[in-house]
Amino acid sequence: MFGIRFIKAQPTTYLMKYRAGAIVAEGTGLSALYYAPVTTLVAVPVGSRDASFIFPLIARDFQTLTVQGQVTYRVSEPKKAASMLNFTLKGDGKTYESDDPEKLPERILGTVEVLAQQAIKELTLKEALQASDRIADIIAGGLRGRADIEALGLEILGVSIRGIKPTPDTAKALEAQAREAILKNADEAIFARRNFAVEQERAIRESELDTEIAVEQKKRSIRETQMDAEASVAAKRNELRQAGMAADIVLEGKRKDFVGLNAENTRTLADAEAYRVGALMKIFEGVDTRVIQALAAAGMQPGQLIAQAFSGIAEKAEKIGQLNVSPDLLSQLIERPKVEAANARRQ
Repeated sequence: MFGIRFIKAQPTTYLMKYRAGAIVAEGTGLSALYYAPVTTLVAVPVGSRDASFIFPLIARDFQTLTVQGQVTYRVSEPKKAASMLNFTLKGDGKTYESDDPEKLPERILGTVEVLAQQAIKELTLKEALQASDRIADIIAGGLRGRADIEALGLEILGVSIRGIKPTPDTAKALEAQAREAILKNADEAIFARRNFAVEQERAIRESELDTEIAVEQKKRSIRETQMDAEASVAAKRNELRQAGMAADIVLEGKRKDFVGLNAENTRTLADAEAYRVGALMKIFEGVDTRVIQALAAAGMQPGQLIAQAFSGIAEKAEKIGQLNVSPDLLSQLIERPKVEAANARRQ
């Protein structure tokens, strides 16, 4: 009524009240009465805001890619912003007189695009696809050092890169290349595994061969030891055999000497006996045979005498007509030798 109005700013809005070209009241979340015909209100939003962007850029290898992200900022010095852009409210106290507040994100994004292109042109396509954090840091650092950003009284809270994408054709080519690289790595892994298996098998086989060689060497050593032992035993046996043969030769020599000596002695005894017999025969030459028989019967046993008597009877059998021998005589002749033999055994 009568042009007097009331305004209440939000806590994220810095309100400045001008009258006669001078600030009469200012502050964040300010509430005030004003006279509309002579008062100018300037409202600068100081809360944090996000400005999204998506830029097609060219990499160092002349490949086109798209960088997508956002910038978070706030107006830290409202007076600087108000001096550079028109934040004046209309008479209703709700809308701006110009579109300068809407141009503030465009100015920031224009600077972001320049900084992003500077960062991308130093990288190849593959490097850029893996350098989102690096590009974000370059853009954030560039914004904080820009004079136009500082003149607007802005504070850059952060820059984030949501994605870096190549063109569809380039993406397919990269996917094919990556797929081939993965398949190649898989083939190399399979080859390495098989090669490792072959190496392990060869190592196992070599170990088995070494073991077999060691066993054969041990067996050969045992056989050589056995052969040496058998040769030693054979040598000992040969020595013993030779020693036995030498002993046999010596024994046979001694036996030959003994046999020769025995034969010589026997021959000497035979000569002595022949000489004795010849001497006896010379003595009994011309002596009656009955005398000799009588001399031979001297010292004979009764049975022998009876046998000799029967022998004489048998010589004269043609002159004897009949001879009677009593059973008692025959019994005595048979029993007497038996008794004499028993007595001889007892003695």
